[in-house]
Amino acid sequence: MAFIIQGGEGQAAAETGGEVKDVTTATFQQDVLLASREKPVVVDLWAPWCGPCKQIAPILEKVVRAAAGKVTLVKINIDEEPQIAQALRVQSIPAVFAFDQGQPVDGFVGVQPESQIKAFVERLVGDIGPSAVEQALAQADEALEGGSAEQAAAIYRQVLTRDTDNVDAAAGLCRSLIALGRTGEVTDLLDSFDDAVADDERIKSVRAQMELLGSATGDMAALEARVAADGKDFEARLELARALAAIDRREDAVDQLIAIIVLKRDWNDEAARKELLKFFEAWGPTDQAAIDGRRKLSSAWFS
Repeated sequence: MAFIIQGGEGQAAAETGGEVKDVTTATFQQDVLLASREKPVVVDLWAPWCGPCKQIAPILEKVVRAAAGKVTLVKINIDEEPQIAQALRVQSIPAVFAFDQGQPVDGFVGVQPESQIKAFVERLVGDIGPSAVEQALAQADEALEGGSAEQAAAIYRQVLTRDTDNVDAAAGLCRSLIALGRTGEVTDLLDSFDDAVADDERIKSVRAQMELLGSATGDMAALEARVAADGKDFEARLELARALAAIDRREDAVDQLIAIIVLKRDWNDEAARKELLKFFEAWGPTDQAAIDGRRKLSSAWFS
């Protein structure tokens, strides 16, 4: 049975950029039902008072742009167009529907990660591949991992000029500047982020890394000499771990703290374990050094 909302077809709403339109009850039949016979249409139902709606909107638009014209995104303000929300039996927002051949064929409610939204669109149009921004971020990540922090920082900055709320680029730029020793710029950046970016786990990880840098004291060579002379000089090992973490020698930093735990786990009120947890928070849950470090910590703690 065809999905129909009564109302005149009217003129298509003005495009808000690329393949994105604002749609009303009057234009729904033309811009959604009929348009979806040409190519799929994604319908985003939102309201001005809805915080999660504002959070998901740029992600939807980004994914649709990456589809390069294979799908259209339309936005419907349910405060102004309640009839559409009632017809779709929407009980909470954001609510997103996919229309194909004049019928709703897929949908979801609530905020979803970009990967899930991309998968949602790809179920309609097939593989859309990485966007230009995603390609740039991958290039920047590779440069940073390869030790070219200056190049990485330049690419991250370019991404941010196009997408000021891109958290991956913001966090990557901070990490690049830390690698270059330009921590003052990092502090300024962190202070400039709005709440939506600042509250992201990736930015919180950068803040934790900055705290690690602030806690690192002592001369590296002197600390290494102290540890070599006395493996039970736990103060030296702790400070050496902090110094190593500060220059991104993550595996070596972990090993210094694991050595303390193996020799005397309760030293200084479990200081080594607590410091490791700070490292893991700063590096993030997907970092390989953090993953390996958690495995080492579990093995040492329960052996």
